Amino acid sequence: MKKLFLLAAVALVSLVGYAQQALWGSAPVVSPEVHADHTVTFRLKAPKARRVQLHGDFLPTTAIKTERGEFDVAMPVDMVEKDGVWEWTTPQPLQPELYSYNMIIDGVKVNDPSNVYMIRDVASVFSVFIVGGERGDLYSVNEVPHGTVSRIWYESPGLKMNRRLTVYTPAGYEKGGKYPVFYLLHGAGGDEEAWINLGRTSQILDNLIAQGKVEPMIVVMTNGNAWQQAAPGESPLGYTVPSMGTGAQRQAVEADFVSTFPDVVKFVEKTYRVKKGKANRAIAGLSMGAYHSCAISRLYPDMFDYVGLFSGGGGRPNLKDNPLYGDMEGLLAKQFAKKPALYYIACGNRDFLYKGIEEYRQFLTEKGYPFEYFETGEGHIWRNWRIYLSEFAPRLFKK
Repeated sequence: MKKLFLLAAVALVSLVGYAQQALWGSAPVVSPEVHADHTVTFRLKAPKARRVQLHGDFLPTTAIKTERGEFDVAMPVDMVEKDGVWEWTTPQPLQPELYSYNMIIDGVKVNDPSNVYMIRDVASVFSVFIVGGERGDLYSVNEVPHGTVSRIWYESPGLKMNRRLTVYTPAGYEKGGKYPVFYLLHGAGGDEEAWINLGRTSQILDNLIAQGKVEPMIVVMTNGNAWQQAAPGESPLGYTVPSMGTGAQRQAVEADFVSTFPDVVKFVEKTYRVKKGKANRAIAGLSMGAYHSCAISRLYPDMFDYVGLFSGGGGRPNLKDNPLYGDMEGLLAKQFAKKPALYYIACGNRDFLYKGIEEYRQFLTEKGYPFEYFETGEGHIWRNWRIYLSEFAPRLFKK
């Protein structure tokens, strides 16, 4: 009995000690450390490790060919050990931006234990940091009026389930008035958390509204996976493993979510104080969400005056092969006959979908359908999608 009591006491002391360490934030090393010249130092205390590498989206890339196309992949770099602490500093200053990274200890990928800031992207979790200035400041929380971010459930009769939305309302919404609505859609593997976390939507909108560059608006971020009620861990299914979905589930995405999108619009216009009508609605998305935005706006041409396709939604239409959408060329003709205020396409010149988007642009040009095109460097990455959001939002709802 005395032995059991002694073991329990030791365990309690250890637990208290661990809790106190967490309470007082006694991290063994500082990492990452952003220097005044915008170089960044990463550190990891691992005296028994044989090899430690750093892998991040700020490192040099190499082109990798796959069945889906050519991708730019960042290559890990070796960190240098001294007195049990592994360290690496970027050889050049980093541009203002939000960056993500992991560490690899003897072949095992881990998050930086000295950095509490992490973001999930599908089934991967990354440590993150921001280099300030320009876009870095745009993605940061600044001393400006802040909007409110809510997670709210709605009933979708078309999908026969309750589903979850993330909704941004601008600073001052609580005081009254009506606002236009921007529906912002995620890509494959994402969910209603993607744009608010990885896309920094609330920070971008707060800052651009405060600068007078963007009209105050409500932003609705949907879950485009028709088989899901909500993001992994946020539904009655519990802590399920995030995934891209099965082939059958993805087929449901391409049909059911698109065709039932009016359920979302009806709920938002019933629940929030909004300005109704086509001129007060916008829709945009990245990758799969760009395809959804393209299809939804085509299927419902009186619903959205502003359409944004970020890194997707293109490809020369195979005009008569989809029973859900019917004559796609005819639907596009009807959409553009109604003269949308803005049809906006954006893509990186290293994006594996670049060719398909180029073909879609050629198709629109041949038909005489007006659109605007914005091209950046790099590929199919969040760094580009945050740029596209910050460039697209100021174009919305201008009289």
